[in-house]
Amino acid sequence: MEPSTVQTTERKGRLGSLENPEVIDDIPGHVIPILRREFDDFDTEATRFLGGETDETEFIKFRLKQGVYGQRQAAVQMIRVKLPFGGVTPEQLEAVAGAAERYTPLKKAHLTTRQNFQFHHVPLPDAAKLIREISDAGLSSREGCGNTVRNVTGDPWAGLLPDELFDPTPYVGGYVRYFVRHPTTQAMPRKIKTAFSADDHDRAISGIHDIAYIPRIRDGVRGFEMKVGGGTSIMPRIAPTLYEFVGADDGEYLKIAEACFRIFDRQEWLRVNRARARIKVLIDKIGIDAFREQVEEELQGDWTAERDFTPDLFVYDEEASAPAPPALAASPNGDRGEFDRWVESNVLAQRQPGYCAVTVRVVRGDLSPEQLRGVADLMREFSGGHARTHIAQNLVLRWVREEVLYDVWARLDALGLGKDGAYEVVDTISCPGTDSCKLGITSSMGLNQAIQERLEALDFRDPDIRRVRINMSGCPNGCGQHHIANIGFYGASIKAGGHTMPAYVAHIGGFAEDGEVVYGTRLKVRLPAKRVPDAIERWLRMYLEQRDEGENFLAFAERAGTTAFEDRVRDLSLPAEFSLDTMAEFIDWNRDVPFQVIRGEGECAV
Repeated sequence: MEPSTVQTTERKGRLGSLENPEVIDDIPGHVIPILRREFDDFDTEATRFLGGETDETEFIKFRLKQGVYGQRQAAVQMIRVKLPFGGVTPEQLEAVAGAAERYTPLKKAHLTTRQNFQFHHVPLPDAAKLIREISDAGLSSREGCGNTVRNVTGDPWAGLLPDELFDPTPYVGGYVRYFVRHPTTQAMPRKIKTAFSADDHDRAISGIHDIAYIPRIRDGVRGFEMKVGGGTSIMPRIAPTLYEFVGADDGEYLKIAEACFRIFDRQEWLRVNRARARIKVLIDKIGIDAFREQVEEELQGDWTAERDFTPDLFVYDEEASAPAPPALAASPNGDRGEFDRWVESNVLAQRQPGYCAVTVRVVRGDLSPEQLRGVADLMREFSGGHARTHIAQNLVLRWVREEVLYDVWARLDALGLGKDGAYEVVDTISCPGTDSCKLGITSSMGLNQAIQERLEALDFRDPDIRRVRINMSGCPNGCGQHHIANIGFYGASIKAGGHTMPAYVAHIGGFAEDGEVVYGTRLKVRLPAKRVPDAIERWLRMYLEQRDEGENFLAFAERAGTTAFEDRVRDLSLPAEFSLDTMAEFIDWNRDVPFQVIRGEGECAV
């Protein structure tokens, strides 16, 4: 699956131009056209900045478009590699492994809730080397940051599901290729997050996105229901439907998106306060009906005659390279317990007979070079080379023969990736928090580890407990998707005399499933960070003790009300008095110095 330099369709312009990029191919992970001159430009601009020849603000704008983001630590960067619809090849996992090994001090790559890979703590002089190296495998960081169209997420099971009307993957590729480097989307008031779901189960969670699509068919014609104006962060909103149907093959879904972006780009009043400059703010102010009227008016403009909206579809037949039934396959010898639990939670039968999709549960989204290379080998041997990342920071292997599931589990287990419990209570989600983010308040990754260890020690076997989802973010912005967790947390602090304790604000009752999105209700108590695992245990035991027969956690939370949850942990919310005995509560998880709120200016809004 090497990237091809031979164009499958004739393209206009010189080689290396936007119209005729050096590398573009219909292979998962090769969606974004690559222009190698951009790497030379990055080298040049980085050298000028380090030499004091370029203003920092101007350089920040430049590097953000190349997916290079400043960290809270001085002189190092986070690099975000985009994986449209999460598609990735074995060769690309090996490229990620090599980059993590060479350029990151912690020797790991991080899977995000946007289906990206991130590298942390990369020195600026190495950034251009890294993005150049990954491009050899067809990977791109272009517009991974900045006020652009960010990575386009999708359902990792698209094309495999029994209820889908059609596979949206080709149209995701067309959307990505249309808007990357598009002049309208290079300096909008804020970023645009896009999702394509595969069916009405809406696993891509359309409601929390700036713009989102759900497949529809009308009179035999493929199209999408189009939603605009969702988002979490400090002003959570659920995206309303802009159009019940927009055409797919005729490119109407692209044309209307561009009309939305053109309107959004002209809202100069939004640029005054970048923290509240998302498209959801515009729609919240004027309403979806008024916004639709503006879109209809925009579509009458001369610009529509200047565009070719025919989508450059991503066309790739995975089934053609799916593995054949094996001649031999291993089977459990003795106790099947662990393997059977893994199959129950991590394996989904595809609609194609004999094939399964296998979720690799990636703890906290972190993968070592050895694990990345091991998974790449597994993909070649057992999945025809097909995998996609998941917004829960996991990896989904596609087209795995059901006969080889034990072989796959045994190999994953040897890599430290054979854990069961995917998308269950132990599969906790978090953003990097103060490990790297300028906006982070608390160590959300440290809390994630502490919660996971507590839950694994408790080993709840109750199926309704296992279905509870727990997410956390290191600040109110919501990169850890705490708003849509059954139990969610965001980082905060508590003053205790002349000292400060790391703390979290809890949300209860959020969820996103089967096409419905509900944001959790914020509790009126702040919990010191070191007491959060205790609070979770109390809430789960309260549910077990007080639930009605057949009542799941969400139904119980709604019936019990937030006061019951607050009362259960009210004593835990009391700040400690600073002393040698309580010193640990004034130190955040995975830290060894007293806690301080140290928050820089985020670059998302630059």
